[in-house]
Amino acid sequence: MNLLDYCVIFLYLLLMLGVGLYYARKNKTAEDFLLGGHQMSPVFLGLSLFATLVSTLSYLSTPGEVIAHGPMMACQVFAYPVIYLVVGFGLIPAIMRQPVTSAYELLEKRLGRGVRTVGATVFLLLRFGWMATILYATCEVVLAPLLGLDSQWTPLLCVALGVLTALYSSMGGIKAVVITDAIQSITMLIGAILALAVVTYSLGGISAWWPSQWPEHWQTPSWGFDPSQRISFGVLMVSTTLWYVCTNGSDQMSVQRFLSTRDAAAARKTFVVAQLTDLSVTVLLALTGVAVLGYYRVNAPELVDAASLQSGGDKIFPLFVISAMPAGLTGLVLAAIFSAALSSLSSGINSACAVIERDFISFLPRSWSSEERAVSRLRWMTWTVALVAIGLSMLNLLIEGNLLERCFKMVNLLTAPLFVLFFLALFVPWANAWGAWLGLAASTAVAIAVAYSHELGLGIGLSFVWIMPCALLAGITVGTSASAVMRTASSE
Repeated sequence: MNLLDYCVIFLYLLLMLGVGLYYARKNKTAEDFLLGGHQMSPVFLGLSLFATLVSTLSYLSTPGEVIAHGPMMACQVFAYPVIYLVVGFGLIPAIMRQPVTSAYELLEKRLGRGVRTVGATVFLLLRFGWMATILYATCEVVLAPLLGLDSQWTPLLCVALGVLTALYSSMGGIKAVVITDAIQSITMLIGAILALAVVTYSLGGISAWWPSQWPEHWQTPSWGFDPSQRISFGVLMVSTTLWYVCTNGSDQMSVQRFLSTRDAAAARKTFVVAQLTDLSVTVLLALTGVAVLGYYRVNAPELVDAASLQSGGDKIFPLFVISAMPAGLTGLVLAAIFSAALSSLSSGINSACAVIERDFISFLPRSWSSEERAVSRLRWMTWTVALVAIGLSMLNLLIEGNLLERCFKMVNLLTAPLFVLFFLALFVPWANAWGAWLGLAASTAVAIAVAYSHELGLGIGLSFVWIMPCALLAGITVGTSASAVMRTASSE
C-alpha cells in the first residue's frame, strides 16, 4: 500500500464519522434513535439490511470458499425466489401488524414476559458472538497483514475498529447507521467489480482465469441431499431458505428495519432491495474467487496447491488486494472490506441497544424514562455493547474451520432456536410458555450437537449446513407437541 491507498481509506472513514455527526442532533427521542420515526426510505433500508447481513465474514468467506472448495456454496442464490415469497408475504405482514419497537415484544403478547426475556437474551448472545467474529476476522485476516503485523496485534486492532464503529453509531442512531450502510453497500459492490476487473485486465481476458476443467481440490458437485457431502445442493437450498426466514423473522436487526418503514408494502420493498443487492454481490464475489484462483495459478502457483488452499483459502483474496491491485484501487477494495465490517457492527450495536432498552431497562422505575435521558443512555449503551463485543472477539481462537464454517458454528448457531419462539408465537394458536421453553431447549441442544459433534465425541457425522434444518425441525416439533400436551393437561 502507498500514500494514495491510505488517503482513500482515511477519507472513507472520515465520511462515516461525518454522517454520524450530521445526524447527532436529529435524535430527539428514543424512537428516533432506534426506528427513525417510522419514516425512513425503503431503498435506503434495503441497502442497510443487505449491508447488515453481509458482513466481513460473507465478503471474505465467499471468495475464500470458492477458492478452497469450489462454487457449490454460491448456488444458494437459487433459493432467493422462495425466500422472497415466504418472507415478503408470510413474515413481513405478520410482523408489521404489531405496534412494537423490539421484536421480542411480540413474544410477550403471546407467550409471556419470561419468553420475551429469554428471546431477547438469545438474540444478544447470537449478535455478540456475530460482532465478535466480525471484529476478529477483519483484524486477523485483513488489517494485520495489511499493516505487516503478526497475530499478537489482533486484539489492539479489534479495539480500534470497535471504537471507530461505536463513535459514529453513538452519535447518529439508526439514521446514521442506515445512511452509512447504504454508502457501504455501494462501496462493497464497487469493490467486488474492481477486483474482478483487475484480474481480467491483468490476465488479458476472462478465458485466462476461467478454469478449463474442474480443479482437483474442489468438491465434486452433489445435487441431492447426501449427508456425507460437505455441501450438497438440496441441503444448501433448505439451509439457505431457513437462514433467511429465521433471521428476517426473529432477528432485531432485520425486524427493526421493517418496523422503520410505514407499512407492509414498504417493508417488502426494503426486502426486495436487500435481496437484489445480495444476489449481485454474491455472484460477483464468487466470480472473484474463481478469478483470483486463476490469477495465482499463472503468477504464483506455489500459493494455490491443494494443501495450502484447504487451510488458507480465506487469506488468498485479501493477499491479492494488498499485493496485486494498482495504487488507489487497493484502498477502494479495502474500504469495501471495511464497509462490510463497519455496516454490520454498527447495525448489530444499534439493534442490541434497542433490545437492552426495550426488553430490560424499560421495566426499571419511571425516573429513567424521560426522552432526554433515554437518548443519552442509548449513546452510552452503544459504547458498552461495543466494548463487550471487543472483549469477546478473542473467543474465535477456539473455533476450527474456515470463515464459512465459523459463521455456521458460532455466528448462526442460535438462529434457528430463536426463530422457534417466533414461529410458535405467530403461527401456532395453541402455543404456550412451557412449549416455547422446551422447544428452545431442544433446538439449542440439537444445534450444538450437530455443530460440535466431533469435539463432543457424538459421532453424528453431519456437515455444518445441517445445523439449521435439524435444529429448527427439533424445536418446532418439541414446541408444538409440548404446547398441545400442556394445553390438554390444563383443560382437564
